Parts: sequence; C-alpha cells; structure tokens
Amino acid sequence: MLQAVVFDLDYTLAVPQRDRTTILEAATDAAGAPELSRADYLEAHRRNLTQETREPIFTELLEDRETDAEPAEVAAAYRDEIAADLEPLPGVESMLATLHERYRIGLLTNGPVRAQRDKLETLGWEDAFDAALVTGELEAGKPDVRAFEAIADELAVDPERTVYVGDEVEADVEGATGAGMTAIQILLEDGPEPDPRAAAHVEQEAVATAVPEAVAALEETNSAIGS
Repeated sequence: MLQAVVFDLDYTLAVPQRDRTTILEAATDAAGAPELSRADYLEAHRRNLTQETREPIFTELLEDRETDAEPAEVAAAYRDEIAADLEPLPGVESMLATLHERYRIGLLTNGPVRAQRDKLETLGWEDAFDAALVTGELEAGKPDVRAFEAIADELAVDPERTVYVGDEVEADVEGATGAGMTAIQILLEDGPEPDPRAAAHVEQEAVATAVPEAVAALEETNSAIGS
C-alpha cells in the first residue's frame, strides 16, 4: 500500500502569471542590473541548490559585468516579482486536502531557502503538507538521492511506498525513481516528452483531477501485485 504522495512546487502545483524570462527582465530593471539570460540563470541556479538565498546565483551572473547593481538587490527584486505573480493551479488545494485523507503529503522543492519558503508563505501553504523541504536546507538538491531520502525520513515513510509528482525529467523523474519512489510526470505545454521511467503522465492543466486518479490506479496495481 502506498504511504505518501510528495510534490514538486514550481510548475507542478503553482505557476507564475508571466513567463520567467519576463519576470527576470522586470527584476533586473527594478534593480538597475544589466540584462541577464534565462538560460544562464538556470545554469547558475542548478549550481546553487543548497543556498539560503538567490544572492550567490546573481553573484555568478553579475561577475565581470559592468554594473553597480548588488546581487542581493537583484535577488530581492526577483523574489518580489515572483511573489507578485505566483498562483496555484486550479483545484490543487482541494486535491492536497483530499489526498491527505489517505496519505502523508510532502513537498520537496529545489532552490534557495528564502526564495522557496517565501513562495509557500505567499500561497498560504505553510501548513498544507505534513513535511515540506527546500533543498537549500539540505546537503544536496534534486536529483540527488539524498534529497528524496530526506523527505521520506521527514514523512517517516518508505521511499518504495511513496509517489513523487514533478515536471522535470532529470530532477524529478530520474531523481525520484533513482531513490526507489514511483514517479508521476507533469507534462507542460512546451516541456519535455513523457519519460518512460514515470509510472504515469499528467497534463499540467489537469493536475487537480488527474493526479489523484493516477495515484488511485497505482494503488490498485500495487494491491493486485501483492495479492
């Protein structure tokens, strides 16, 4: 029997109203910083998954650039822009409450502590999960097995009896299955193709209804195998 369902945060449960490139442009304009590439930002983000804030990310990005903008100021502006834009996908709060009636519910999200905790506060989700971990608080970020083991430990569940729901192939699907969890991949309109390692694939706009259905189907399959 399944014990827990753990979720990624960004683009799995909540999305910004504007695209991230536009948000980054607005943040750099507000902080008086030069234009920064979204691709470069993502690369720097991946190298800084266990930080307290985004300041080290923008320190990398502004290195050797002619600017008086301070990395901390750009990080704060970016955080403010995202907070103003973030909204839950339709129905996900009811979905979490319904799943919680049967399973332990967790969150494991990549990113600096303050950035991701601010998102949870903005959404009013500080108490929506039995355990919520940000990789900035951990030894390693997704897809490292240690990140997934940490959330399983926090929830006091077995990884093999845990479903992980996320949109990124490497961080979420590869990471979760590598840790022994069952993965459900969230498919974005312009995102990666369905990965065969995921046990189920759910369109982003259908998360609230399709994830519980997929979890129920996995539960039924596991019960049939065990009988």
